[in-house]
Amino acid sequence: RDFNERCAQCSEVNWGLTDGGRFYCRSCHNVTERTREVVNTDFITNARVQTISKGSRKQAENDGGCEWYVCEGFQLVLKKQVEALEALGVCPQMKDEVLCNFWRCYLQKTKQAYCKRPAGETVKALSVCESSTDVDSDPERPSLLHLLSLSESEGDLQTDCSFASSVSKVSESTSVYSGSVDGSLYLMKNQKEKLRMTMPMTLSFCYMALLWVREPITLSELLRFVVEGHIPYLNIFQHFPEKMKLCGLDLKIFCVESWPVYEEVFNKMHELAAFLDLPRFPDITESCFLHPDMLCMKYLMEANLPDELHNWTCRVVKKTGIGEVDFLTLTPGNKSKRKVKYDVLAAAIIVVVLKLLFLLDDHYEWLLSEFAEERNKNNTEVCLFYSGGPYFEFKKWYEVVKHSLDVEQKKLDEERAKYQWRCEKPLFYSVKNKSKVLKRRQMVVNLQNQFGKLSGSVRRAEKPNPSSFQLSWSEENTDGSCFHGHSLKGILQEKCGLLTAMNPDYWLCTVKLCNEKLCGHLAHYKEVEFPQSYHFVLGLFSFLLRIQPSYIHDEVCMIEHKLFNKKLCKKLKYNTVLRK
Repeated sequence: RDFNERCAQCSEVNWGLTDGGRFYCRSCHNVTERTREVVNTDFITNARVQTISKGSRKQAENDGGCEWYVCEGFQLVLKKQVEALEALGVCPQMKDEVLCNFWRCYLQKTKQAYCKRPAGETVKALSVCESSTDVDSDPERPSLLHLLSLSESEGDLQTDCSFASSVSKVSESTSVYSGSVDGSLYLMKNQKEKLRMTMPMTLSFCYMALLWVREPITLSELLRFVVEGHIPYLNIFQHFPEKMKLCGLDLKIFCVESWPVYEEVFNKMHELAAFLDLPRFPDITESCFLHPDMLCMKYLMEANLPDELHNWTCRVVKKTGIGEVDFLTLTPGNKSKRKVKYDVLAAAIIVVVLKLLFLLDDHYEWLLSEFAEERNKNNTEVCLFYSGGPYFEFKKWYEVVKHSLDVEQKKLDEERAKYQWRCEKPLFYSVKNKSKVLKRRQMVVNLQNQFGKLSGSVRRAEKPNPSSFQLSWSEENTDGSCFHGHSLKGILQEKCGLLTAMNPDYWLCTVKLCNEKLCGHLAHYKEVEFPQSYHFVLGLFSFLLRIQPSYIHDEVCMIEHKLFNKKLCKKLKYNTVLRK
């Protein structure tokens, strides 16, 4: 209260005290050389004594920050992400009983905690430095998982690592600046044989935990919630406590400037599960949300397709065997077993069913649509009521869905174009540039506020509540835009007591599958080589899942080869005989 000088950077009078006893500005975080003066009357009367900085030299240089490790930063990221998932309705047990154990196992496998002194380059560096007495007395690191515990607060962050002093000496000897103790060593290490922690891997951890507890959230939904801001990922380091100073090389580790990619998160999750030697995951049964029968029902509703198609998707699942527990359940380390993308698989099943019934060759589906349109015109409302609803018109469905899809795609593109990648919290790569960065940031904020007042710009609306459905269709609409209750009778015929498609033909996407391990895909997809109707259906589910159409095309080819395996084998044998 007695220190009333103005700050040299921002001219504010808002001072606080660091752990070292120095004054710092709460507005711009500028630290001065002035230290606090206290009156001590224990030994000399009426004498003013200037206190000596308490804290370590390391803390004083870091502006009052504590020593922290990269793994603790990722630990805080996981904590924020799992708390966001709990807010979305995920079971509370996922945090402490599943994700916490996965993280402990990862720290132990990578020798960052729950083990002897770390191996590799860190041990070599430690051998050069003077070994502290703490290392000899307590060779094991204490638990680093207090951040994931519900009972602990963010303020109790500082970890009493047994070899903290030794690693800090190594950190000080390096020329590259970082806020964390092991930031420079973390980037210098060659850990190809190990899974080095990255920001996309935090989502792999979350998806692995979700899959273990069989929560009704697919990977595509998880990544969509990340993009929409419901799960912290981009600029998450803004939520770090003040004493965790983030600068220099730490920004290369925690600063993300791209959207998470489905394939990267998916593959890292499988690598993690194998690396941690996890047992077989809980079974994916018919009652589980991730089962194809359940997911097909969801995507049929979102794609505005008739409910009767669900019977056909169930028949395809049963015929191909892709609904079996052994096929769906994840078994880490089993290289002979194909990795299942539950959401992509369900979308591919619907595409195969549409090809079975409508062929999707840019000709047959339009003929069926004209036939259904004529039948609907001839039928009266009473007849429609007793016949189970109007006939499904593919052409009308295409027009309605395409209009909604174009509108939503335009909104998505605009939101991504307007997204501000720079966070509100200023970043700096070196201590020398800190004052300049803070001053520039303050100037930018002031200019933005002034121009905002002059232009009368409206603040961004609050983000909507998360939803599993991106496209919603209500049967109460009188404009006929909902096709859920429409009938498929116009394209089906009864044969031997079963309803079969009137269409006897079917075209395969590919006759022979590629080696997925070598090519990366089971089949190659080029838009010009396939009918436009087929491409539109792929594009629809590509938008819903936020993935490339080629990945859905791969699953379609896999299902087709399982469905027509006998006919394909006969055809291949016949072609071989003709060649001979």
